[in-house]
Amino acid sequence: MKRKMISLVLCAAMAMSALAGCSSGDSGSSTSSGSATATSGSDTGSSKYEDFITVDVFDGQANYQGTQSGWFAQLVKEKFNMELNIIAPNVAGGGDTLFQTRSAAGDLGDLILTNADGGRLQNLVTAGLVMDMTDLLADAENVHRYDTAIESTNSLVEEDGIYAIPSEVSSNAPTEAGESLEPTFGPYVRWDAYKAIGYPEIKDLDGLLDVMKQMQEAVPTSDSGKPTYAMSFFKDWDGNMMNNAKQPTCYYGYDELGFVLAKADGSDYQDITDSDSIYMDVLEFFYKANQMGLVDPESTTQNYDTMYSKYQDGQILFSFWPWLGQAAYNTTEHKAEGKGFMLADIDNMQIFSYGCIPNGNAKNCIMIGSKAEDPQRLADFIDWLYSPEGIMASASQTGSTAGPEGLTWEMQDGQPVLTEFGQEALNGNDPTVPDEWGGGSWSDGVSQLNYTAVNKKDINPDNGFTYDYTLWDSVLSQNNSALALDWQEHMGAQTTMEYLENNNKIIVAPGSGFAAPEEDSQITTLRGQCRTTIVDTSWQMIFASNDEEFQSLQKQMQDTLEGLDYQTVLDYDMDLAHQQNDARVAIVEQYAEESGSDATASSSSAATDSSSAASSSSAAE
Repeated sequence: MKRKMISLVLCAAMAMSALAGCSSGDSGSSTSSGSATATSGSDTGSSKYEDFITVDVFDGQANYQGTQSGWFAQLVKEKFNMELNIIAPNVAGGGDTLFQTRSAAGDLGDLILTNADGGRLQNLVTAGLVMDMTDLLADAENVHRYDTAIESTNSLVEEDGIYAIPSEVSSNAPTEAGESLEPTFGPYVRWDAYKAIGYPEIKDLDGLLDVMKQMQEAVPTSDSGKPTYAMSFFKDWDGNMMNNAKQPTCYYGYDELGFVLAKADGSDYQDITDSDSIYMDVLEFFYKANQMGLVDPESTTQNYDTMYSKYQDGQILFSFWPWLGQAAYNTTEHKAEGKGFMLADIDNMQIFSYGCIPNGNAKNCIMIGSKAEDPQRLADFIDWLYSPEGIMASASQTGSTAGPEGLTWEMQDGQPVLTEFGQEALNGNDPTVPDEWGGGSWSDGVSQLNYTAVNKKDINPDNGFTYDYTLWDSVLSQNNSALALDWQEHMGAQTTMEYLENNNKIIVAPGSGFAAPEEDSQITTLRGQCRTTIVDTSWQMIFASNDEEFQSLQKQMQDTLEGLDYQTVLDYDMDLAHQQNDARVAIVEQYAEESGSDATASSSSAATDSSSAASSSSAAE
């Protein structure tokens, strides 16, 4: 009933707008004195917004704090006569401290990018920190393509209206991998170093240690002459567990939900603190790596940016994700020399993949703050982010959209192709942007919002091709560098995803858009105490001086958690993990019914019914 009410409100608002030629101005939608009301289409030149404004953007996913600069900043200024001042919890110490402080002050931000699950959206609405965007989006042409996803997210609050718009919305099947040519996770190695030692077989994580040691010996120094290490860590993203330690668990089909690691197909659920859990296996893997001299000794004190610069210098030989090592080091010059990061095969791996999400990802949404100076302008900006132009222009550090048409890509003979500048910029060379596009370096101008509005594999309605430029025929045909050709010959596949799918090395968790409910305050308090113990002790275990200290720290963690009533939180998370799997099963069935196709055909992607799945929290991989 609630979804029907939202649809009726949207239809009524759009009809009134068509008659009156402007938005109704309800829900705090009045604009500043020099700002016109919204119009449909792409007519959003700066002349429409006479007064220049600075927009405070509270962004839970950003890895940069400060004013957006470069070509994306100029694009935003030209279209909306505003600049983006990004406020990033990741940079300001992590955790929820900044969120709580700004919320208590009554002004979280003008634009807010944060999660809607866990009761957060309801709390924001109840506290009056976000506004209803229904009337503001009355004339919006782009976001309303995703009304089903918008309704799904806004069903998380009691009040009628549009308070948040989810990210990563997709029209693809939930059982289809959401990634394109590369998975989200994977064991990526400096392929030139791996080649130098004869491409040895890697049977398991212990075998990976031996291979990384040989790689370090083969490439002992970075491009600038610094000592190389296999792995380098950072603390910025630590949450319920040490984030870096979670990554190799994804190589075996697991992903986190609170203190639980749940397998993509619903067949296993693990307590991360159990002595036999795969999380503990990874901590031991890291500990052994450190004992072998493979871990960057500055890992405990550096942030993501510092670590990234080491990848750019070739100082680190292993990457948890393709979008880290490849983005930093796989330049055109390096690839021509056969150097760069590529996926290495581990015999027993089956990499976790996030399925496409028809209902969008409620874990990262965009909202308008209740004290925004010009909410209509911000609503126009949001609508633009969901337009083909906005999706392409919002190239992120971890995404694969090309950037603005005319700068990095253009249409030729009905096909999208990269420009000469685009080929440089998107291959890690970081060229200088032409003055007419804002100047500065390409990377400095990339959108710091780190927000994926629509899945990149979706089709751009303006030209009939995917938003993801790596899937364009014109780009695939140029995947012939010395690095690519050597990898293809050795692996027997043209792309990483082709290799993984052909060899049953990937497992897709159907994209349900599951949103966890608000947790009890007691659970939240206990969780905060428990995760501090888990994270701090995890780091200590990795850098333990010997086996005895490692085991002692593990036992100390478990004993401390028992005294903190960890089991209560674990039981809560375990129940949520099963609910999440139920949602995955449901979305597969729903999509199959609505599309009239068998979305469950892929054995690697269909989740099992959680009622029949293994429920032992101590099961080990």
